[in-house]
Amino acid sequence: MAEEDFPSCSIERSLQVLGERWSLLILRQIFLGQHRFAEIQGALGVAPNLLSTRLKTLVEAGVLRLRSYQEAGSRHRQSYHLTDAGRDLLPILGAFQQWGDRHRPRPAGPSVARRSRATGEALHVGFVTADGREVAPSDVDILGPVSRRTG
Repeated sequence: MAEEDFPSCSIERSLQVLGERWSLLILRQIFLGQHRFAEIQGALGVAPNLLSTRLKTLVEAGVLRLRSYQEAGSRHRQSYHLTDAGRDLLPILGAFQQWGDRHRPRPAGPSVARRSRATGEALHVGFVTADGREVAPSDVDILGPVSRRTG
């Protein structure tokens, strides 16, 4: 893609890969430990052709990588695993969950909890400064376009 065809907005570039509903749901299943096509398809109920297309997009974008596996008596198949770029999406999925729990709550309560592996402490997604201080969303400015000097 030529530079002039490349969207300047990072949100737009991200949505080119992740902006379809099934993409984030597929990633959720992979974060939950489901790596095989049949597992993901069964959990989501998505049409196989649509799942194939979404997985291909995520692999081509470098969010997922393929690993070959073979069960006894079966042909080689591919499983799907997160790359560093894929693992970096965990806070985004957490932010979606957090927003949904707050603004679109289920009558039965949240379906998942975010906890620290080390301490079991409840976690939330937020804005954090370079020195580790959390900043309230009301104190966040989104500035644009960012100059090369400051951003």
